Amino acid sequence: MTDAAPALPATVPVAVIGAGTMGSGIALVAARAGHPVLLHDAAPGAIQRGLDGLRRDLDRLVDKGRLAAAERDAQLGRITAMPRLDDIGPAGLVIEAIVEDFSVKRDLFRRVEAAVAPDAILSTNTSSLSVTALAAVLDRPERFLGVHFFNPAPILPLVEIVSGHVTAPAVAATAFATCRAWGKTPVHCRSTPGFIVNRVARPFYGETLRLIAEGAATPATLDAILREAGGFRMGPCELMDLIGHDVNYAVTRTVWELLFQDPRYKPSLVQKELVEAGQLGRKTGRGFYDYAKGAPPPAPDDAPAGPRPTSVVIEGDLGPAAALPALAEAAGLTVTRRDGPGLLRIDGVALALTDGRSATARFAADGGPEILFDLALDYATAGRIAIAAADQAPAGACATAAGFFQALGKTVSVLDDAPGLAVMRTVAMLVNEAADAAHQRVGSVADIDLSMLKGVNYPRGPLAWCDTLGAARITAVIDALAAAYGEDRYRTAPLLRRHALTGRPFHPSN
Repeated sequence: MTDAAPALPATVPVAVIGAGTMGSGIALVAARAGHPVLLHDAAPGAIQRGLDGLRRDLDRLVDKGRLAAAERDAQLGRITAMPRLDDIGPAGLVIEAIVEDFSVKRDLFRRVEAAVAPDAILSTNTSSLSVTALAAVLDRPERFLGVHFFNPAPILPLVEIVSGHVTAPAVAATAFATCRAWGKTPVHCRSTPGFIVNRVARPFYGETLRLIAEGAATPATLDAILREAGGFRMGPCELMDLIGHDVNYAVTRTVWELLFQDPRYKPSLVQKELVEAGQLGRKTGRGFYDYAKGAPPPAPDDAPAGPRPTSVVIEGDLGPAAALPALAEAAGLTVTRRDGPGLLRIDGVALALTDGRSATARFAADGGPEILFDLALDYATAGRIAIAAADQAPAGACATAAGFFQALGKTVSVLDDAPGLAVMRTVAMLVNEAADAAHQRVGSVADIDLSMLKGVNYPRGPLAWCDTLGAARITAVIDALAAAYGEDRYRTAPLLRRHALTGRPFHPSN
């Protein structure tokens, strides 16, 4: 895809259809860039509510000294209410941001096409519907594409530029350049279910929902592990509560159904039950957590204090956990190193990083270790570590392991013996989904990682994370999950397996 086309000049009017939170936010983005904006909404009073909301938001920025009053007035002054759809005729770019209903959008674009000039670019902000199918109702489908902003549009930088089957490359390039001129971070992708972000992100929710269903840990504990060890800004459960379970569940169902019920995207009965109960998250006052006034904040389960060790034996290469010996020495422990299979021995208890097998299965196959610990983005800065004990482990093994990590300044969460624990299985499945998206040309490797960094604030792009951990390690984890569950959900992406066989990184160094 070429990005050589120039951005639309700021003199070109931009029509935004839909004055809700997303539509009004997009209107503000275009107005900030200097465009005249034509804001339309068919619902009575919706345009004024949208404009009033923008004024409140900008007033707060003025009150905080982050925006001059004159600039606020200039931005709002560029937005014109257009109660009649026929009045958007001067627009050179139309961005639709209405309800996620295919038939409603289809009927709207038939009318939009008749209202604007033949060379105007038509776009949808859909997060899940087929851009190709929407374009098919138009006389000139080549000028139609997806321009998917993330909420709140004035703040989040990512915009997915979604090309349908017949979208003209020059149209996509112009939209890309225009969004970049607006200060956004655009990425190109194909019109496939979920595009980049809503497809690649599914395992972030799905693996935690599965662990909850299996009773491996509480929502608050899993959120704390993914935040404090995984480095994610929000845990999956609190993020689903923020998004709304009705919305998140609907996106999962849509991706699952459009991909012919691929088990990778299978919705969770845990989330389905929340939706059926009307516990949709923050907007209803309850989801995984209680948001009623005065409700106590959710507390993760922390392991009680274990015995502080005086020494640790490191056997072999600890791989991604290679920082632990130095942390142990800094904590005053005596560290002895010797050859071995890559584990730690503390007072007769063996600990190892999870390889995707359950601790029980690994002990049965290898005769140890007794305890597995989870992946961390950075063991030096991680505030929490998750561990699990094999069923064969002696009494006190968990306490010994907890005491070691606590001596390093970490809070410890003990999970039931789930394959891959929490962070490792989540990261592995995110990598797997990103690799499959790259393999199927949904987006480039660089754009997929950039999308997850800018669209959902991941601490590291999944494919860059794979390069750090090694594709062979990630493949082994997924293969172990497949063996444990016997489900096609945990099948390794072909491109990931190729990288594992060759050792080739996804991001070759220049």
